[in-house]
Amino acid sequence: MESVLLYIVGILVVVVGLVVSIALHELGHFVPAKAFGVRVRQFMIGFGKTIWSTRRGETEYGFKWIPLGGYISMAGMYPPAAGSKGRYSTTGFFQTLVQDARSASADTISPGEEHRSFYLLPVWKRIIIMLGGPFMNLVIAVVLYAVLLMGFGIAQPSTTLGSINECVVPATSAVQECGPDTPVAPGNEAGLLPGDRVLAIDGRAIAEWDDISAAIRPAAGRTIPVIVERDGEEVSLRLTPLLTERYVLDDRGRLIDGPDGQPLTEEVGFAGIAPAYETVQQPASEVLPAVGDNIEAVVRIIATLPQRMIDVAEAAFGPAERDPNGPISVVGVGRIAGEIASLDTIPVVERVSALVGVLAALNVALFVFNLIPLLPLDGGHVAGALFEKLRRFFAKLFGRPDPGPLDTARLVPITLGVVIVLGVMSALLIYADIVNPVRLFTP
Repeated sequence: MESVLLYIVGILVVVVGLVVSIALHELGHFVPAKAFGVRVRQFMIGFGKTIWSTRRGETEYGFKWIPLGGYISMAGMYPPAAGSKGRYSTTGFFQTLVQDARSASADTISPGEEHRSFYLLPVWKRIIIMLGGPFMNLVIAVVLYAVLLMGFGIAQPSTTLGSINECVVPATSAVQECGPDTPVAPGNEAGLLPGDRVLAIDGRAIAEWDDISAAIRPAAGRTIPVIVERDGEEVSLRLTPLLTERYVLDDRGRLIDGPDGQPLTEEVGFAGIAPAYETVQQPASEVLPAVGDNIEAVVRIIATLPQRMIDVAEAAFGPAERDPNGPISVVGVGRIAGEIASLDTIPVVERVSALVGVLAALNVALFVFNLIPLLPLDGGHVAGALFEKLRRFFAKLFGRPDPGPLDTARLVPITLGVVIVLGVMSALLIYADIVNPVRLFTP
C-alpha cells in the first residue's frame, strides 16, 4: 500500500511541476506583452473546458481540464486582410479557416484600442514576446539543474573498488559470461577486494578514478605494484593487466561511434575492476554544460523524430522493445516519476534528486520543442516575424512599397496540419506508454 501511495506521489509531483512550468512559460509571454502595451484577454493553464477562472482588470486568469499546455490570448494576433499584400491562394475549406481566424482575431480588438494589437508591434518586440515562454523553461531548467548538481550532487566514481570481475570477456564477444576457458580477471587474480581504497598504482598516487584507469590501460602484460587501504591498513599487491578489447568512451562516458556507425573499440590494459560510486556536489561551472548536454540530446531526438516514431509504433503494436532514450509522452514521464518515488531500495534523498532531474529534463524538452519553427509553436511565430522583417528589408532595398505585416492568417491551414500531426504523435506516445512503457528499472 505504501509503494502505491508513493507511486501516486511521484505522479503528482510531475503533474504539479508540469502545471507550474506551463504557468511560468505563459508568464514569460504575458509580462513582455503587457509591458509592450498588448491587450491580453486570457491567461489560461490547460485546454478544454474551464474549471475555474477569475478576472483581474482586462485579463481573465484560469485553469482548464487538460493540463497539457496553456495560452495567453493577445489582441490582434492576425492582421486584417486589407493590410496584407502577400501572394497566397486559398479556396473552399481552407479559405473558411483563414477567414474564421481573421474574424476571431478582429473580435479580440476593442474599439479605440486598435493600437494595442500584437501584429502592429515592431518585429523585435514580437520576437521578445514569443521567446519569453521558452526562455522561462530554460531558466527553470537551469535552476533545477543547479539544485540537482550543486545541492544534491551526482554519483561519481570513487577510488574505492565496488566490484571485481571474475573473468575477462572482450566487449565485442557474443558471450558475456565466464566459461571454463575464460581468463581470470587480473584484479581477481591479484587479490583485490570490493571495499579496497586504491592509494597508488605503479608508484603513482591515486586521487580519482581516472588516475586508476590511466595507470592500468597502458600497462598490459606488465606486472605493476598496487597499494590499497583495507580495513584501515595498507596492503601491497601485484597486478598484471591483460590486453583486451574495450569500447572507446568520450569524456562524459558515452560510446563513440566510428565511420560505420558502430561503437569504436581499442585494445588496452584491463584489470576487471569497477568503482564504488559516491554522491559529490558539483561546482556552479557544471550547471550550464549539463543543461547543454540535455539540449543536445533533445535536439537529436527531434532531428530523428520520424524514425523514432516508427520505432514507437513497432513497440506499441508489435514485440519490439521501447528505446529508453526515445520520445515519451506526459503519461510516460508520470510513470517514470511514479517508479522513482516508489523505489524503496534507494534513499529518499536520491529519489527526490531523481524527480528534480525529471522536471529539469521536462523543461529542457519544452524549451527545445517550442523553438521548432512551425506554427502554432513559439518558434513558428518567431520565424514569421523574421520573414516579415526580411521582406520589408528587401522592399526598402529595392525601392518598393512597404508590403505591410505578414498575413499569418494565411498559414492557419498549415497550422491545423501541424496540430493534427502533433495530436496523432501524442496519441501514439500515450498509447505506447500505456501498453509498452519505458521502464527505468526491471520489474
